[in-house]
Amino acid sequence: MSDRLVLLKNMLSENPKDSFLLFAIAKEYEGLGRHNDALDFFLNLKKENPDYVGLYYHLGKLYEQKEEIETAFFTYKEGMEIAKKQGDQHSLNELAAAKLNLGDDEDFE
Repeated sequence: MSDRLVLLKNMLSENPKDSFLLFAIAKEYEGLGRHNDALDFFLNLKKENPDYVGLYYHLGKLYEQKEEIETAFFTYKEGMEIAKKQGDQHSLNELAAAKLNLGDDEDFE
């Protein structure tokens, strides 16, 4: 386990619902190639704070790496709805591009 991961987990123990820490730990696990651990933390973040719009792009990419393309597609789509509600055009564009790279709605519905 990396020193940074140990530090992040110690910080999380003091504030177990901190969205940034959950995200950072997921990304740290992802960087270590521990995709299932990363997925657990991304999904925990989604449960605790489903409006954390930055989650959806990274979660979708993780699903793509795991070859769960349909799940990735719908993750991007879900994130797009959150970005629209928040008026976050940058995230909306990023998510829309990622979704489009996988196909369009007719391919998955």
